[in-house]
Amino acid sequence: MNDLLNTMDKCGWATQRQCLTEADSLTLTRECQDACDSGLLRPAAVGRGPGLHIRQEIRGDHILWLDPADATVHQALYLAWLELLRLALNQRFFLGLFHFEGRFARYPAGAFYKPHLDRPTGTSQRIVTAILYLNPDWQPGDGGELKLWTTPGEKTGPFILIQPRLGTLVTFLAADYWHEVLPALKPRLSITGWFLHR
Repeated sequence: MNDLLNTMDKCGWATQRQCLTEADSLTLTRECQDACDSGLLRPAAVGRGPGLHIRQEIRGDHILWLDPADATVHQALYLAWLELLRLALNQRFFLGLFHFEGRFARYPAGAFYKPHLDRPTGTSQRIVTAILYLNPDWQPGDGGELKLWTTPGEKTGPFILIQPRLGTLVTFLAADYWHEVLPALKPRLSITGWFLHR
């Protein structure tokens, strides 16, 4: 976790491998897929309030919000790790983070999410994005990379491509870093969420 914090301090974004064991990550993969197979995931929308609409030309993922009160053992394990991260982020950066909200996200083959910021216009609650990828055996050429522009506030210029491989965690400042999900050639799973400010 210290390496992640040091990179966040330097860059505003960071990646970490294996914050959970491979077995724990695979269990979360199965839980996400089981929820999908049971019809619990719903198409994600864009906008907020009365302007909330499903726009598949912008994003094509399906989501299921996680309920900490109803979490499975492995979901609770990941949420407990995120709580340690929340405390560490607050201690290091004085961010005032008080809560994490997250959801399973599944991109069907061919789905994508156009460039965006993770803090909707007119809001201020989302401070840090945290994405845990749940894709075993993901290979170069499978698509689905997270394209993250590395200059705060810019969606041109330098960027990195992050493969959505099992157990990879990505964190970045939600209001500062433009990013997109490139089209995947097979289903792409994650737990995507945000640390919130009051």
